[in-house]
Amino acid sequence: MLPFVTQAAVVHYGWLTAAQMMDGLALGESTPGPLIMVVAFVGFLGGHSQALFGHPVLGGVVAACVVTWFTFLPSFVFILAGGPLVESTRHMPSLTGPLQGIMAAVIGMIVYLAGVFARQTWLPGGWHMLPDLGAIALTLLATWLLIRKQLSVFKLLGLCTALGLVWQLVV
Repeated sequence: MLPFVTQAAVVHYGWLTAAQMMDGLALGESTPGPLIMVVAFVGFLGGHSQALFGHPVLGGVVAACVVTWFTFLPSFVFILAGGPLVESTRHMPSLTGPLQGIMAAVIGMIVYLAGVFARQTWLPGGWHMLPDLGAIALTLLATWLLIRKQLSVFKLLGLCTALGLVWQLVV
């Protein structure tokens, strides 16, 4: 769902810039419940930019609350009502194919979102500007440390944060 939110909020409605959306996605992915965090962030900035109710902050808070409610409620109802049904169909051979198709679609969306992150991080000025070589080098280093050296995620995040800060101070 996050790629669709990104497309709508940045490209279609123009509520956020691509950089603001990246901030929201990064914030959401760093905590539990990324979808709720990101849509609340987008809702706040959208309500703030439209100055709903005549006041930007009030509009942002109201929009964030509405978006959070309508994102959380259907998921909660589906899980509460559909959880036992899905669990009872887990070993039905006729549903294995469709469930694998859904899994493939979810993986595809995750890869797409990774591509959005990469493009915005490596090419912050767009395709016509020079790439951010520091970001590319940090990505390659993190990938190597995670896959080849099997560094823990917490240590990797700490290291990448420190290296990113140093890179920003030097450049």
